[in-house]
Amino acid sequence: MIRFLVRRVLQGLLVIWLITIVLFVTFYVTPSNVAQTLGGRQATPQTIALINQRLGLDRPLWEQYLRFIGNALRGDLGYDYYKQIPVTSVIADALPKTLSIAVGAAIIWLLIGVTNGVLSATRPRSFLDRGLTAFALFFYSMPTFLLGLLLLFFLYFQLTLAGVRIFPPGGYTDISDFGGWVQHMILPWFTVALVTAASYTRLTRASMLEVLGEDYIRTARSKGLSERRVVLRHGLRSGLTPVVTQFGIDVATLLGGIIVTEQVFSIDGLGRTAVTAITQQDQPVIIGIALVGTVAVVVVNILVDIVYAFLDPRVRLN
Repeated sequence: MIRFLVRRVLQGLLVIWLITIVLFVTFYVTPSNVAQTLGGRQATPQTIALINQRLGLDRPLWEQYLRFIGNALRGDLGYDYYKQIPVTSVIADALPKTLSIAVGAAIIWLLIGVTNGVLSATRPRSFLDRGLTAFALFFYSMPTFLLGLLLLFFLYFQLTLAGVRIFPPGGYTDISDFGGWVQHMILPWFTVALVTAASYTRLTRASMLEVLGEDYIRTARSKGLSERRVVLRHGLRSGLTPVVTQFGIDVATLLGGIIVTEQVFSIDGLGRTAVTAITQQDQPVIIGIALVGTVAVVVVNILVDIVYAFLDPRVRLN
């Protein structure tokens, strides 16, 4: 287990290192005027001179890259010349908002998707199975922005006209005000969760139908074990392996920014911040968010590989 963890961590570090090379070449080598590119279209000559001085752009490329890596390892992701603050401050402000949406939505879609998938698999071709499949297909075909707008229309606009004020139109409240935080997050959570849960319903159903036909499941039933124990203890544990894979991919993707949902609900998370940075050509912020997204993907994939060992003993780590 320790050898496996060390190997996966080293592979993850290799991926991060390769991404830093791509980012450095893209933003520091390719542009003809790096300082102008990093400072943006509105950068003054004084700002460009300051960028050249801070980044040592008059030095050899290898020295610039080592400085870039050294700063990143120390947590220095550069300076946002539009807002006149460090990039880490921009990310520190946006990341909790994205995490709030991603974590809450992930819990909801996992509960809905896995529960519906198990119910469908244990009652194949029944009315319940067909109903849950139709539910999954309906939300799977629903664009995220459309679902978000529909939720705002019915649960905010229509209720407000009726004199009922439960859900706000958008925005973000810090988690220190827990009640207000939950109130602001409910609609974004369900916007992401309902669309994503649809694929988990189909994935869990397909995986469970395959697992429940295995010989060891028939053996467990022949021993007189209850159907509930057979399904949850023996079937679901093995059937969750592909679900965990998809879950890791989806969560890692969300941590890089939930662009559409953040835009619909006016939440300045990583996704919306990245879009603004791209529009303004604010490249230090783009680099910082790209690095944060890379680390998130690597960490989540390592955690997924570890979970495999606990879900399915047939998975060999060595």
